[in-house]
Amino acid sequence: MAGIGFELRHLLRKNTLTGLLQAYAYAGVIGSGPWVFSIIGILMVGVFSVSVVAPPVLVTQFQTSVTYLVASSLILTGAVQLTFTRFVSDQLFLKHDESILPNLHGLLLLVVACASLLGTLALFVVLPGQSLLYRVLMLAGFTLMCVVWVLTVLLSGLKHYRAIAALFGVAYLLIVLLALPLRRWGLEGLLASFVLGHILLVGGMWAIVLRSFPLQSRWIGFDFTQRSLIFPVLIAIGVLYNLGIWVDKFMFWYFAPTSQQIIGGLRASLIYDLPVFLSYLSIIPGMAVFLVRIETDFVEYYDKFFEAVRGGGSLEYIESMRNEMVYAIQAGLGEIAKVQTLAILATLVAGPAILQLLGISQLYLPLLHVQVVGAGLQVGVMAVLNVFFYLDERRIVLMLCVMLVVLNMAFTGLSLALGAAYFGYGFCLAMLVTLCVGLALLSRELNRLEYKTFMLQ
Repeated sequence: MAGIGFELRHLLRKNTLTGLLQAYAYAGVIGSGPWVFSIIGILMVGVFSVSVVAPPVLVTQFQTSVTYLVASSLILTGAVQLTFTRFVSDQLFLKHDESILPNLHGLLLLVVACASLLGTLALFVVLPGQSLLYRVLMLAGFTLMCVVWVLTVLLSGLKHYRAIAALFGVAYLLIVLLALPLRRWGLEGLLASFVLGHILLVGGMWAIVLRSFPLQSRWIGFDFTQRSLIFPVLIAIGVLYNLGIWVDKFMFWYFAPTSQQIIGGLRASLIYDLPVFLSYLSIIPGMAVFLVRIETDFVEYYDKFFEAVRGGGSLEYIESMRNEMVYAIQAGLGEIAKVQTLAILATLVAGPAILQLLGISQLYLPLLHVQVVGAGLQVGVMAVLNVFFYLDERRIVLMLCVMLVVLNMAFTGLSLALGAAYFGYGFCLAMLVTLCVGLALLSRELNRLEYKTFMLQ
């Protein structure tokens, strides 16, 4: 599969400062574009609408509704994201390309049916008494988001990073533009702009899939449901990873002293949510380094290592490639640490001005600092998990995801008990411990890579 690594290597081969900056800028936009566009788009809708939509609480209700749609759809589709990507990878390796599109149809049919069923149930349990139009739009938005995540993971596996980032940028620009005329209809108008933007996003992704895998004789298939092709570990990882990222937010939303009821059964924590969203903007540099190092240096030596294993290369050459892999990982993680440290320092300096520009109280500043550290540690955790996936160490990834969920719940609960001065430390400490354990396990696995490659077959 042609990957982002080819283009990054092309830019880096120029051996110029311009080429280096282009590579990192390209990787930053590609790697973090989707969620950056999402955060900025939703914030811009709020900024443009708060002075027009009356009462202003409707804007908060819109942003809270969208946040729940994102969180719930990610957790639900986490059960199928990784296992279907593995199915697609296996089919491409076996050169059974014609089976991918029919099985994607089958998966989307199951996802839409499940999302519609659970979403309809939630409308009556969580949103009783709300307007019919609002509940229909919420159901449509939830179903569309589930489809978006399935297609996003599929296209990411196929290395269509640029197309994904461009589509998210266009879709959320459309959401902001549509929100301007539709905001006069209040909450329903803002939510309608969100739904229409995601219809465009799904359509664009669908067009890319059809271009990659032209339709053959079969329209729909369920080959991926065969027991031999299902990986329960990947299902568990997909759910637990997303739950581990969101569990502290849910705890703050439903802990009475830190939250308030927004609409129906949906609650939000205004003291916690804004710093969290802003902190994720600080990981753009870390994601750029992550992609450049993993998709260029590490993947290059990873491929050479296993080509030498399969092709009967000398033990000296195999060990050399293993050492280069280790060096690439060390260099990548080191650069991520340096870049995220600079992002933290920049936040310490520019944080007050950023909050003032957005009209947010300076009381949020300490929590913003903690969340920026936590977001930076999350980039490190993602990098370690990604390397483990390359090494096919699924059980280790599962253990780290379980650890992340348990630690995030435990530390966040402790921070809630200790009081406002400790808010945000739960997520940060959970990421720190998970990263340290992951690094220790990664070092052990790399040291015994040759042994596991040859002796455990």
